[in-house]
Amino acid sequence: MEKTQKLKEFFRALKFLAFSISAGVIQFGTMALFYEVFKWEWWLSYIISLLLSVLWNFTINRKFTFKSANNVKIAMLLVLAFYAVFAPASLFLGDWIESLGVDGLIVEAGIMVLNFVLEFLYTRFVVYRNSCDTAVNKKEEKKGEN
Repeated sequence: MEKTQKLKEFFRALKFLAFSISAGVIQFGTMALFYEVFKWEWWLSYIISLLLSVLWNFTINRKFTFKSANNVKIAMLLVLAFYAVFAPASLFLGDWIESLGVDGLIVEAGIMVLNFVLEFLYTRFVVYRNSCDTAVNKKEEKKGEN
């Protein structure tokens, strides 16, 4: 990989990190609300907060990080395939760890870190493997018209 491409991928990873932090705030905030305030079960709080986070993260990263013109339905199905595996696995693992007496929010934080790493790799190399930077932004579109 050439130096400019490596730099581009480095900044793509930083953008993904920044947007994932915003998704993490959504996930952790709603998790805390459901688990600590409403006193819902850990698993229910986790699933709902994860869903809210995934929807935000997919939408924002597709547009700004990966800039993909890839079919939205196909991309979302691929992300759903990831979560069809990750969500149950992390749900059972997290529920088990929480049952050992570890605070649910600490469990949530650990799973969020694992999710960040796995999701970036999957999203970059599976979902948007050949479609990064294929979306034309409005500035580029206007340049092409002139």
